[in-house]
Amino acid sequence: MRAWILYSAVRVGLFAVLFAVVYALTAQLWSFAWAVAAVVAALLAFCISYIFFGRLRARALTELAASRRPREAPAGSDENAEDTVIDRDA
Repeated sequence: MRAWILYSAVRVGLFAVLFAVVYALTAQLWSFAWAVAAVVAALLAFCISYIFFGRLRARALTELAASRRPREAPAGSDENAEDTVIDRDA
């Protein structure tokens, strides 16, 4: 499985669990408990994922960076021919 999919799923799942817990604790206190629960859950999910999911985040970032890197040109490409001419003239 791609690491960024797993990392995203873990963060969304963590947010959902934290939101449900905070909402259940504050639903009787305020009429805007859903907003409080969303903010608190987002902050807690961010902190928890930053502290405990560093390896998974690094793996996801590595995969995304690798997908953005340009593909290497095959041998015999124009760049290689130009390099050969420049090296021969020097």
